[in-house]
Amino acid sequence: MPEIERRGFFKFLGGGLVLLLALDNSGSAQESRGDARPPELAAWLHIAEDGAITVYTGKTEVGQNIRTSLAQAVAEELRTTIQSIHLVMADTDLTPYDMGTFGSRTTPLMAPQMKKVGAAAREALIELAAEKWKIERSSITVAAGAVKNNATGEAVGFGALTRGQKLLRNVGGAESSVTPASEWKIEGTSAAKVNALDMVTGAHRYTSDIARPGMLYGRVLRLPAFNAKLASFDAKEAGAIPDILVMRDGDFAGAVASDELTLDKAIRAIQAEWTPAPQPPSNKELFEYLKKNVAPQRSSEPGNVRAHGDINEALQAAAHKLDATYTVAYIAHVPLEPRAAVAEWSSGKLTVWTGTQRPFSVKSELAEAFKIPEERVRVIVPDTGSAYGGKHTGEAAIEAARLAKAAGRPVKLIWSREEEFTWAYFRPAGVIEIRSGVSSDGLISAWDFHNYNSGSFGIETPYDIVHRISQFHATESPLRQGSYRGLAATANHFARESHMDDLAAAVGMDPLEFRLKNLKNDRLRAVLEAATEKFGWATAKNEPRSATPQGFGLACGVEKGGYVATCAEISIVPPDFLGAEVTPGPPKVKIERVVTAFECGAIVNPEHLKNQIEGSIMMGIGGALFEAVEFSNGRILNSRLSKYRVPRFSDVPVIETVLVDRKDLPSAGAGETPIVGLAPAVGNAIFHATGTRLRSLPMTPRGFVQPL
Repeated sequence: MPEIERRGFFKFLGGGLVLLLALDNSGSAQESRGDARPPELAAWLHIAEDGAITVYTGKTEVGQNIRTSLAQAVAEELRTTIQSIHLVMADTDLTPYDMGTFGSRTTPLMAPQMKKVGAAAREALIELAAEKWKIERSSITVAAGAVKNNATGEAVGFGALTRGQKLLRNVGGAESSVTPASEWKIEGTSAAKVNALDMVTGAHRYTSDIARPGMLYGRVLRLPAFNAKLASFDAKEAGAIPDILVMRDGDFAGAVASDELTLDKAIRAIQAEWTPAPQPPSNKELFEYLKKNVAPQRSSEPGNVRAHGDINEALQAAAHKLDATYTVAYIAHVPLEPRAAVAEWSSGKLTVWTGTQRPFSVKSELAEAFKIPEERVRVIVPDTGSAYGGKHTGEAAIEAARLAKAAGRPVKLIWSREEEFTWAYFRPAGVIEIRSGVSSDGLISAWDFHNYNSGSFGIETPYDIVHRISQFHATESPLRQGSYRGLAATANHFARESHMDDLAAAVGMDPLEFRLKNLKNDRLRAVLEAATEKFGWATAKNEPRSATPQGFGLACGVEKGGYVATCAEISIVPPDFLGAEVTPGPPKVKIERVVTAFECGAIVNPEHLKNQIEGSIMMGIGGALFEAVEFSNGRILNSRLSKYRVPRFSDVPVIETVLVDRKDLPSAGAGETPIVGLAPAVGNAIFHATGTRLRSLPMTPRGFVQPL
């Protein structure tokens, strides 16, 4: 993050000019603390004298409903109701340090921690009761939110025992007291979303709803193209507008006002000239550019190359060989809630309310930007309207804080949809090349898989192949890129599962039979068999053809501890089937039905797991069929929803889910993995219907079809 330069802030009030001093360079950001967790129970949980139970976690709620699942974990161990648990989340002054909410890590890592916290609190309550009643611990039961003396029947509430004092006990070692999944009573049930009423009635306050005394609205003067430099700046006309503050700090410029209409008028009135910078290629040259700009040293780093056996020897002996190249476009996150922040300086301390997945990281960014100690920065994250991996960084927070520093008053800054499309980072584009060989009886003998730029997640094949290589090649990305739901696993599964169908066709085998023949992983076989049985794969593929061509496809995979299999039914609709007024063009594809089986260990909340799967399927439709960022000369060309197609209600097929509950296995996350099977299943269905293989995401008219 660039430092705040020593420039002036310019304040215009009715045309008068006042010069304010820039920030000083005192202080420094603290070093990263890793993901160490405080062992003291009091850092995680407090029981007030009135019995109110407050639990603290640095995780953020961005729509995945972990506020409910984590409350279930604590309530399970404390033998109380979910409604009695109040979670304080993502407040850097109140909650334990946390690296962030990403990578489907909350359920496998934070939920067990919350269970240990609940179990430790339960044991502490038993100890307090044993001392109060002077009886053995074995004579005490915790149930229904109270501690009971089994001999006398006397019961006492949690608050009466703690009297609001800290519970002096360590969380470590509480694993032995944690309830196994086979005995769950609260976890494993479809508990309702704990704050659903606030969401649907509008009582919940998102960042954009927050108001502070004396608050102003802020906006940034945006560059006309990436990396442009501010050559000249004239704010006289803007300064003539009453009650406007305009600031410039190097290439950063913006304004604040008491209302957004006046603010918009002021930004438009600023006269600025920019010096252009060399720009990356357009999306038309993207894939060639990625292949030409490989970073050899980074590509050969440990972990980027996974090799087994002798690929060349295996390819020479193969009965059938297949080489193919697959590509994936940049796509945008398009969160329901664009980036927003409210910043307030008070007595040298900065408080920022913002929607982010990494509040402690944003705290560090702010401390570094303003050269102040981290203990003088507080970041609070209200429950946020989605992120999908796109809110790891604190751009809006820093912008709001810069404007608030200049104004001397709190400032709210909300990105427009166009700003969100342009200045946020994208899901990485990529090129994937596969060389493979298969024997005449359908056993894969060679697998050579190379991903350029989009990433290494999900790159390792789950199939049983002796001779195989998987390698990620880091490249220079033309656009800013970062995390996205499923990371690179979507791209890697699309390429691999498309290729698997082509290999099956090469040896004349059914795609399901071919996969099962090459698959020894019992968990993946289980979801594959569950999905195809629910879908009716054995009969669907032999159904007589209708006037509207139909296709059936499947795909499966493993990612982040979850196992998924997806079956898709599509129809190919020629333009003349749609009505006389429709302009003739390429055939249209409509996804009619999707069946997904998913296994992520012991299921914590079945209904909300189903929601995560269905949400992944709907989101995956966009990347599969039409989402792609178009860019040229340092500008995003489709930076509005009117130009960037996202899934609509009319795109949503019939979705059926099969939940495979494994109470004998630890719970894994589910926010990402279900998305990876949709695109290859649809692509394989298109191939089944038309005989045409589409190897680019999205599968748009440049390949064969358009979305309906």
